[in-house]
Amino acid sequence: MARRVLITGGAGFLGVNAASHLAGQGWRVTLLDNLSRDGARRNLDWLQANHSGQVDFVKEDLRNYPGLEPHVKGQDAVLHLAGQVAVTTSLIDPIADFEINARGTLNLLEAARRHSPEAAFVFASTNKVYGKLPENNRACKETQPIDFHSPYGCSKGAADQYVRDYARCFHMNTVVLRQSCIYGAHQYGTEDQGWVAHFVHSILHDRPLTIYGDGTQVRDLLDARDLSRLYERVIDRIADARGEIFNAGGGPDNQRNLLQVIEAVGRLTEKKPVYSFAEWREGDQAYYVSDITKLEQQLGWRPEISFDQGLRDLVRWAATAA
Repeated sequence: MARRVLITGGAGFLGVNAASHLAGQGWRVTLLDNLSRDGARRNLDWLQANHSGQVDFVKEDLRNYPGLEPHVKGQDAVLHLAGQVAVTTSLIDPIADFEINARGTLNLLEAARRHSPEAAFVFASTNKVYGKLPENNRACKETQPIDFHSPYGCSKGAADQYVRDYARCFHMNTVVLRQSCIYGAHQYGTEDQGWVAHFVHSILHDRPLTIYGDGTQVRDLLDARDLSRLYERVIDRIADARGEIFNAGGGPDNQRNLLQVIEAVGRLTEKKPVYSFAEWREGDQAYYVSDITKLEQQLGWRPEISFDQGLRDLVRWAATAA
């Protein structure tokens, strides 16, 4: 019998990539999504067309606890990718941000504890839980103290700690992945979130960009296909991963600053990017690169797709996306 996985945010960018990968490995996938994000319906249609018979869909919201319970039952794994994803949105509506990210995660944890306590429960956290890091240009280890900055950092950080604690207090198979900048196909991106795809789509369609700060802020970049492999690795190695926190990113080999990415997109699209500068945004990090040593040593995972290759693939996909 095929193993079963519930993916929250399953019609989102991370969800569609993870669902496609796991379905391709023979999993029976249930997608749970409220379809609130642009592109979600398109992603769902693509998944159902390309993985017919292996993917089920449930339209539901994390804030509705009773609506979660029946879909958690019988799952071998829960991949929790849904959430409010932008710092800027959290500054506009902190209450909604909390209800989705913190309350929604607690709802899902409780549903899993009551109905599928043995399931692997993998949570997509964020590097934003580290706050404004010292500008020492060093890759960030999991031992770096957390310092939530912005309502988004607080809500994701609270969820991050709840997920970790359910392994300690309730002996569940929970794992936290503090993800860096993820990019790839099926990402439509906005000015507030998914910035690599936002740059690609904007430059392809001759739309001007706004760079907040001076453009020299550094990020490490991870292709969604490599992240999907990591999700499967964590689930398969849950006995080694349970209760752990891992930084998940492209690592030092895949670090770039914003201006470097814009220049690379310009070369690949053969277009001249148009951009202007604005003030730094609240909670932005001048430098963040993931130290992925712990993942390599404990789970034997590291990125296989270089940023140069991944960006070429993203540009190729975006050029054909409607």
